[in-house]
Amino acid sequence: MSLKELISVARGEIPADLLLKNARIVNTFTGEIEQADVAIYGDRIAGVGNYDTAREIIDLQGRFLAPGLINGHTHIESSMLHPARYAQAVVPRGTLAVVTDLHEIANVCGYRGIKFVLDWAPKLPLDMFLMAPSCVPATHLETSGSRISSREIKKILAYPNVIGLGEMMNFPGVVSRDEEVLKKISAAKGRVIDGHTPKLTGKELNAYLSAGILSDHESTTLEEGKEKLRRGMYLMIREGSSEKNLDALLPLVTDNTYKRCFFVVDDRSCSDLLREGDIDAVVRKAISRGLEPVRAIQMATINAAEYFRLYDRGAIAPGYIANLITINDLAKLEIDMVFYKGKLVASRGKPLFPPPPVTLELKDTIRIKPPTAKALSLRAPIVSGRSNLSEEDYPVIEIIPEQIVTKKAMEKMKVVDGVVMPDVERDILKLVVVERHRASGNVGVGLVKGFGLKKGALASSVAHDSHNIIAVGTNDLDILKAIEEIRRLQGGLVVCANLEILASLPLPIAGLLSPEPPDIVVFQHETVEKAAASLGNLPPSPFAILPFLALPVIPELRLTDLGLVDVTEFKLLK
Repeated sequence: MSLKELISVARGEIPADLLLKNARIVNTFTGEIEQADVAIYGDRIAGVGNYDTAREIIDLQGRFLAPGLINGHTHIESSMLHPARYAQAVVPRGTLAVVTDLHEIANVCGYRGIKFVLDWAPKLPLDMFLMAPSCVPATHLETSGSRISSREIKKILAYPNVIGLGEMMNFPGVVSRDEEVLKKISAAKGRVIDGHTPKLTGKELNAYLSAGILSDHESTTLEEGKEKLRRGMYLMIREGSSEKNLDALLPLVTDNTYKRCFFVVDDRSCSDLLREGDIDAVVRKAISRGLEPVRAIQMATINAAEYFRLYDRGAIAPGYIANLITINDLAKLEIDMVFYKGKLVASRGKPLFPPPPVTLELKDTIRIKPPTAKALSLRAPIVSGRSNLSEEDYPVIEIIPEQIVTKKAMEKMKVVDGVVMPDVERDILKLVVVERHRASGNVGVGLVKGFGLKKGALASSVAHDSHNIIAVGTNDLDILKAIEEIRRLQGGLVVCANLEILASLPLPIAGLLSPEPPDIVVFQHETVEKAAASLGNLPPSPFAILPFLALPVIPELRLTDLGLVDVTEFKLLK
């Protein structure tokens, strides 16, 4: 692009490449609606005002024109879509920039997984910005497929489009001044550093923030979000598939605070992306809860852009990237046309760009030592030298609806021959995590309450963040059968009952992603969800809930391949 010609177009001396006439512009600087034309040259906005000549003219006839939406924190792997397929799903929804922390695929494949996405990003009509994964693995309390050291963080930060350090999940490591953790933070000095501080408060929160960490997306209550805002954090208001915090946090958005808040999804399934949308769905929900539409759009555009120092995005102004969306109904955020760098790439919810050919990469990553029924036994602890008790108080992971935080419940469980027995009638089921990177034979076994299964088992190779195989079930035989099917598929989601595989979604790319088009993956995903729902009284989106039960950085109780983790104490339970 010629800067001289851009200036000439701005002055009205030569024709624009594209002229959007008669637009009602959502001005994210001032919060007003402005009537004007927008002249575009190359990938930039040349001018806003009255323009007449261009190689192509589109008369918007008073439709709203807004900057493209920015998803300020997401893990694209949670969509289970190949990066090219992910773009097909989100671009028609108006998402034209994503800030992604690739710690999911990095935990499986290390730098190879990051490079896989970075190589695809330039081929897509979507700006993909990477936050270098700070916690691979997230903790020492699990087995991952790879490790990224502070030295490697420095190398990753040097790559184009890597704009900062991803969420520092190891908050105990920060607060306790772990040397390697602090080296990673120091490597990103002067960059944006994202945080992850569920339920952290008081002096421990102060200690965490003193390291230069700027944001948080884990607030689940009004008081938690308020304290973090008061201490200078940017508040990422999250509304994902299983983590729904918008209703709790939206009252914090006021005239005084809104510039410190923006919307994120964190994790959103392929089904939700196609049926409800991406950031556009969060904006619509915020508007339906009473947030003024222009303010909601500001929180999905310029607020995120300014936080991430993307100063040529998030607004409609001279010199800005021409990432734009037209909107028929502002209150409903009814998106019509989508322009990426001045080119029309989607219309009426359909992509207009052909996806590049997709090949099967990062395959054969499921390496397990098949567990035995004995390995799935949950041995009762020996109390006062006795192991033959008939009942035992045992720690149980209790699911909290629509949240990824859990409760540590102590339940009185039946013990038979020294083995703790699940209780389907009380909805206390067996939970199993099988190490899948090194065939070590590690098997973690625990109990979970709130899944609602009455028969059968579910299994998944998506299990945040190390992505070992996780399974929940009413009996060991169905659990073992489901795990074996995951191994056969080399990754995926599986539903099993009476030793029969009822449904599956293969995820052969790193055990996390499918190479298939979005509509096929969504069909398979909805098929496994329906099959799971047929096995009892399950919560919505059970395959969005199951993976988080293995994440040992979210309070209170989790299960990894090494055993039960008390996250509050940050240690394995013996």
